[in-house]
Amino acid sequence: MEEKGCAITRNTEEDMHVVGSDLKGTGGGSKKTRRSGKSGDKETKKKNKTYWMGCLRAESDESGNVDFTVDFPGERTEPTHLVVMVNGLIGSAQNWRFAAKQMLKTYPQGLLVHCSKRNHSTQTFSGVDVMGERLAEEVRSVIKRHPSLQKISFVGHSLGGLVARYAIGRLYEQESREELPQNSEDIGDTCPIEEPKERIAGLEPMYFITSATPHLGSRGHKQVPLFSGSHTLERLATRMSWCLGKTGKHLFLADSDDGKPPLLLRMVSDSRDLKFISALRCFKRRIAYANTSFDHLVGWSTSSIRRRNELPKLQRGPVNEKYPHIVNIEPSDTASNHEEDQSGSNSNGFKNFDMEEEMIRELTKVSWERVDVSFRGTLQRFLAHNTIQASKNKDDQFSWSRCYTTHD
Repeated sequence: MEEKGCAITRNTEEDMHVVGSDLKGTGGGSKKTRRSGKSGDKETKKKNKTYWMGCLRAESDESGNVDFTVDFPGERTEPTHLVVMVNGLIGSAQNWRFAAKQMLKTYPQGLLVHCSKRNHSTQTFSGVDVMGERLAEEVRSVIKRHPSLQKISFVGHSLGGLVARYAIGRLYEQESREELPQNSEDIGDTCPIEEPKERIAGLEPMYFITSATPHLGSRGHKQVPLFSGSHTLERLATRMSWCLGKTGKHLFLADSDDGKPPLLLRMVSDSRDLKFISALRCFKRRIAYANTSFDHLVGWSTSSIRRRNELPKLQRGPVNEKYPHIVNIEPSDTASNHEEDQSGSNSNGFKNFDMEEEMIRELTKVSWERVDVSFRGTLQRFLAHNTIQASKNKDDQFSWSRCYTTHD
């Protein structure tokens, strides 16, 4: 896809901060009301407020929702591709202001970037499931306000990647086949029957991107580098996981609601009401960004969905001169073929290893592109966990938005 530039001349960091500070929670909306509620839509538009910062258009409603598009006054074009950005633990929509600006600057045509606000600050302690339900309702609300949308993508940082995985399981839909007419004898046996189309909240799923997301949880097995592999500290952290509320229990696989397996283990398969794997599979591309080192909160293995013995040996120097912090790119492939029994490797006494192995097996049944990142040799390494979310290089380009999120 050809990139088109856009000079966002008056869009300063301070301006974005002012707009982002007005964000508040949202309500939900169903597919039917989104398509048929014309009178409601007219009332909503009257209450909307629009901010202009150069060609960056920020539209907010009475609930405080703010959506960013690139447009010039008097030349309004309706967006067709929704990109939902989801923050991590104790984060907020403002964490994405630089990323949103750069993405819209790079791809100004037809893109609507929504920086999720529904889960922020201490609300991120509510649990992955509660946060996922909130995000699902927020996405429905955005789509209701913009009926021109046709495609959808998600970008989640840290815990936000897990929340997005839960939300898409709730938003997953299968459009039923159109019934053939009764007089269809002339169609013949050569007419192929179309498979049901898979949709996320009624839109075509495109890209699902996570960065420094603990897909396998944070319990034991050196998944939290801060503990330096100490079994004592890892066990203590599991016992103290309640300090982070329900979210802490989910991350450390310490939840057992009504005798059920931990939530993260349930999120690697489909259930009656939540189609977690089907939702992941229907996206055109799934990409996992991971810090190879200096990320003290989320380990390389859990963020890249690999076993520790599968972590690649890195070559010296960057693989891409334009983006020196990208040190390894693993293209997508089919399902993982590593089916060997590794249960004997559990030397730390945790019961989580079998659960971790199960999560890897199930999550790698869908293909993932993996991008390994290292900030070694730069001051940015000390904040690697946050730097991977929105980092500048010397050319002021946002690396993953330019490399991986084309919206053809």
